[in-house]
Amino acid sequence: MGKFDGILICTDLDGTLLRNDKSISRENSEAIEYFKGEGGYFTFITGRMPFTSRMLYDMVKPNAPIGCINGGGIYDFERGEYLWSQTLPEGARELIESVIEGVPSVGFQMNALDQIYFCRENEVMARFRAITGAPHIVADHRTLDVPVAKVVFGEAREENILKIAEILHNHPRSAEFDYIRSERTLYEILPKGSSKGNLLPRLAEILGVRMARTVAIGDYNNDVSMIRTAGVGIAVANATEEAKAAADRITVSNEESAIAKVIEEIERGEIVFE
Repeated sequence: MGKFDGILICTDLDGTLLRNDKSISRENSEAIEYFKGEGGYFTFITGRMPFTSRMLYDMVKPNAPIGCINGGGIYDFERGEYLWSQTLPEGARELIESVIEGVPSVGFQMNALDQIYFCRENEVMARFRAITGAPHIVADHRTLDVPVAKVVFGEAREENILKIAEILHNHPRSAEFDYIRSERTLYEILPKGSSKGNLLPRLAEILGVRMARTVAIGDYNNDVSMIRTAGVGIAVANATEEAKAAADRITVSNEESAIAKVIEEIERGEIVFE
């Protein structure tokens, strides 16, 4: 029996597990290995697609499937397959046209379950590729004939991100979808009911872990639902105010080995599970 048996820790990546330079601290890496060695489950839930997460998976070495696509999929790297996934209905194309008309400078991508298609270019989309290493595969959103897991709009200007959100939420078909601001410059259309918070219980059930013994750690608005849903929800010190307000606890920042700090607090009994 390990001291962390039956506990599942799920972390966001950027701004939470990863430092600002996208590296993982030695303290975090050692603490994760210790946690797993004592019977705990450790994984990440991210907005990224599995194929853009492979390098991070190899760095983190989760011992459980990952959550991906901002709650739209559970992927098992060991088996090389999705255990569960969602895709968008066709009506998403109508919303895309409305955003293009209202924000002509917008860039966007359409994410299939196994590929990202860049449909409209701008500086945010170029930066996204540079960070994730995604190949520059161009497609026309009007004729792309594959199931789409999400649409990601990119805009550098705050007023344009807010305008994208307004257009989407006021569209006649708005209620058929969910939406999330996943980064400062990114706004996404997701399948209805798709969120990190809705994914967490599915993952816990697959692993046979009680929800009361789950821990979720995050920093941004797309982490709020899983922070609220987890048995213990934790925001890092650099988190948005929305994420902090949803959390049971606030820990140190992503630059201060937040994951190691949480594992230490679990071991000391400072984090108590029902």
